Amino acid sequence: MKIPLSKPDINGADRKAVIEVLKTPYLSLGKKYVEFQNEVSKFAGVKYAVATNSGTSALHLIVKALGIKKGDEVITTPFSFIASSNCILYEGATPVFVDIDEKTLNIDVSKIEEKITKKTKAILAVDVFSQPADWDALKKIAKKYNLFLIEDSAEALGSEYKGKKCGSFGDAAVFAFYPNKVITTGEGGAVLTDNKNIADVCRSMANQGREPKGEKWLSHIRLGYNYRLDEMSAALGLAQIKRIKEIIKKRNKVAKLYGQKLKSIKEIETPFVNPGNKLSWFVYVVKLPKRLVGNKRDNIIKEMEKVGIQCNYYFQSIHLQPFYKKEFGYKLGDYPVCEDISGRTLALPFFNDLKEKEIDFVVKSLATLLKKK
Repeated sequence: MKIPLSKPDINGADRKAVIEVLKTPYLSLGKKYVEFQNEVSKFAGVKYAVATNSGTSALHLIVKALGIKKGDEVITTPFSFIASSNCILYEGATPVFVDIDEKTLNIDVSKIEEKITKKTKAILAVDVFSQPADWDALKKIAKKYNLFLIEDSAEALGSEYKGKKCGSFGDAAVFAFYPNKVITTGEGGAVLTDNKNIADVCRSMANQGREPKGEKWLSHIRLGYNYRLDEMSAALGLAQIKRIKEIIKKRNKVAKLYGQKLKSIKEIETPFVNPGNKLSWFVYVVKLPKRLVGNKRDNIIKEMEKVGIQCNYYFQSIHLQPFYKKEFGYKLGDYPVCEDISGRTLALPFFNDLKEKEIDFVVKSLATLLKKK
């Protein structure tokens, strides 16, 4: 049995949607691009969506659109995919890390205010593993100190915080549509916002700095980038989002099965779900016991691979990445909760059509390995 870590759910309708675009002369900035943006904004419950070629590009556009620049500081989490911090560096600003909550794995809101200085311009919070951050508390802090609030919801399309969709909080948010995400466009992302100016500026910058409506093709009103989402990818995304309820239902079923079957392994800590919130389940990440950190965890991953099960650690602490250690002098012990969690996470195979017999095999194999360690 070979079980990959993730696998996109592509059906006949998805393939047909892409092929139909290839029959037209419009492979960029066509109708599907516009339709996809409309569906994304509608789903998230916001006024505007700007489709981009990646979630990283979308996040960079937001940082730029908010005027964050060299000398500014942005408070964020060290437990995330590295792009959430890199996008701050792109504009010469400095990411200021705050340790995480050991249950939700999101930024610990109780520790944010002590990190705010005169240089602080924004808070960039992440809905880690599709778990919504504490948006009530974050909005309260942002308002108190007159800070921009950015939501990195790259992993949380479809998740809900107190009945409201992720991607709808703060001044702007992002989704991502990489193949392991809830829906995919291959590569792709989107800016979400209720602020027309932010949307217009992001749309312009994503299209080489042209005017938002693009009426004058060779007229560039600001510094821009080629961050556009192509028409084929938009068509795939449009087909996927039309069956988003079905997709989320499948993912919830897989997560529920894992939760039930992993109860038999007492040493494993399954994902925490905050009461009142709904998860769309981006990945299924468990925590190993503290006796199995570092090389011991790596050995478990290798042993699982030998029997055909692909696993991985998720995430590494950003502040301990070689570039960040060299650039900022971070060291072990700076963010102890993040480091503890990073050292013992284990992402299990997780995708829409993962079968129960495959889940049984994963759980049985993991249980057997833990008994040997």
